[in-house]
Amino acid sequence: MMKAIINLIISLTLLALPLGGCAPREGLEAKQETTGASDSQGQDKKPVTLTFYTYGNTLTNTEFDNFFVQPVKKLYPHITLKRIEPPATTTPEELFTSGTVPDIIYTSDGSYYRFTTLGAVEDLKTLIEKHHFDLNRIKPVLTESIRSYSSKGELVALPFSFNLSILYYNKDIFDKFGIAYPPDAGFTWEKALDLGRQLTRSDNGVNYVGIDLGGPTQVARSLPLSLIDPQTGKGALQSAGWTQVFTTLKQSYDIPGFIGPDKKYSYDKDSFMKDRTLAMRVSYLANMIGPLEELRQQGKELNWDLAPPPYYDEPSVGGSIHSLLISSKSLHKDEAFQVITTALSDEVQRTAVRNGRVASIDKPELEKEYGADIEVLKGKKIANVFKVKPRKVSTPSEFDNDIGKWLTKATDDIALNGTDVNTAVRKAQEGINKDLESIRKNR
Repeated sequence: MMKAIINLIISLTLLALPLGGCAPREGLEAKQETTGASDSQGQDKKPVTLTFYTYGNTLTNTEFDNFFVQPVKKLYPHITLKRIEPPATTTPEELFTSGTVPDIIYTSDGSYYRFTTLGAVEDLKTLIEKHHFDLNRIKPVLTESIRSYSSKGELVALPFSFNLSILYYNKDIFDKFGIAYPPDAGFTWEKALDLGRQLTRSDNGVNYVGIDLGGPTQVARSLPLSLIDPQTGKGALQSAGWTQVFTTLKQSYDIPGFIGPDKKYSYDKDSFMKDRTLAMRVSYLANMIGPLEELRQQGKELNWDLAPPPYYDEPSVGGSIHSLLISSKSLHKDEAFQVITTALSDEVQRTAVRNGRVASIDKPELEKEYGADIEVLKGKKIANVFKVKPRKVSTPSEFDNDIGKWLTKATDDIALNGTDVNTAVRKAQEGINKDLESIRKNR
């Protein structure tokens, strides 16, 4: 009799095991599909405070709360996010040497090398595997771009959003001169300049400028260009691509009336939004949408719209990857990774898209909701944001930030000194090579 009872208990236990194993697994898979988060929920966990440092990117306190603080609190109530906000003049080097070490760094791809040089960046491979994060959820162009920053193909960051370039245009200036708006199908830099020439004129004592191209780095995002040749380690400006970029810029400077009497040749967002004398401006989405919304709230709304950014032969454009990195010095890397995966969840990415960010996750259907929660974007041609295909970032170099000044020097020579493109580019490349030699010698 006792043996029969024991056998019955064993049988019931075995029957219960699959049931006990299925439900949590299904829940984990469902959660990973929508959030990419790990299987550790925040219940009954020891409270942890993580520090969050923003460098080089715009992230308002409202965005920080909506994209990070509240979603993390909902999924991981034991995690508290605290933002580090040093004085604007504080460099990352100064911050880290002061003993203040953030757990999470929010920055763009242009700053990766700065943090890797500090030894402050964690390769995310181990954490990705440990927390079963599905990299296939991320747009391939973004992960490929991030890996290009490491000679070993490491993934030093995960992308939160992709800050694409776009063409903004003032409809009132077009209407004033009876000129058709930029085409929704997109156009080349050559066609954009043709349109800009028609709109660069004086009227009733006001000087109007047809188009500002955004400078050499903005134009260069249309091509696979690098500042340094990865094969030779020397400057790469004396190439067909960079020559094309500076030739395009020279054509804009040569438009009669483009360069002002005060030698001004670069027109910023104030020229577009406040002075309202710039008809078209090529810039990033994050650079203009917020300020345009602020204008609307102040009752000074501009009559504007969006068109695809200009390109050369192929309708593609590069962008800036707003990224999340984990400090190698962090004592809470698992929790920091959970914050990142929460920010990459369908829910948070949808919130970001509706507030003017381009999603990093590979869900094209989100494009239809772009800017839906921003009043200033109501009625705008949102589809034009996605008409031009994003391209992989050009091969970067750890010295890009050190030699970027030579792009400005070449531009000044062409615009202000009348230097021909070939001479300006040659002089800039010579300067780059001298700087590179000095930098490498002193390391």
